[in-house]
Amino acid sequence: MTQFTQQAITKAFLELLNEEPFDKITVIEIARRCGINRNTFYYHYDDVYALVDEMFRAETQKIIDEHKEFSTWQEGFLEATAFARENKTAIYHIYDSINRESLETYLYDVTYNNMLSFIEKQAKGLSVSEDDIRDLTIFYTAALEGLVLEWLHDGMRVNPENYIESMGRLLDGNIRYTLTKSGTNNLTLPAGADQPEQA
Repeated sequence: MTQFTQQAITKAFLELLNEEPFDKITVIEIARRCGINRNTFYYHYDDVYALVDEMFRAETQKIIDEHKEFSTWQEGFLEATAFARENKTAIYHIYDSINRESLETYLYDVTYNNMLSFIEKQAKGLSVSEDDIRDLTIFYTAALEGLVLEWLHDGMRVNPENYIESMGRLLDGNIRYTLTKSGTNNLTLPAGADQPEQA
């Protein structure tokens, strides 16, 4: 029953968010839209900001849980942008509000998990440290999150499928090359072998 109520609240909130700016939406409106009273809303969420955080957290977890079915990081990444495209007006109402940080956190978490999974697969069979994998994941996550924010800033005018496919071809080779180079640098030299000269 609790999950059903939360889903009803989220659905009502998204409907309202597609109709009016985030800052104008009230708990009373949300409660009225989904047929509950204010106390029921506050039983589940402290305020509308908490509802936004939970909505993005649930969507992030959904994509992470489904990631096992994705063959490439691009598929998971496009799944994240699909949510944005399907709720374009709602996303922009959040993007233009003081609660933009929740949207940015969602984009970062989804991108990070997709990239981490992909990079770990690419690193199999190579002598790559966990620190290198983490650092490379953070680097590409920041780059891709920045591209998505630029896409949002530009009004989602560009079709992301072709762009992400192109980026995938570029990144796949570069990531594997970087991991191979890292693996070579991490190889342990046999006892008595000359150490490389320091620059």
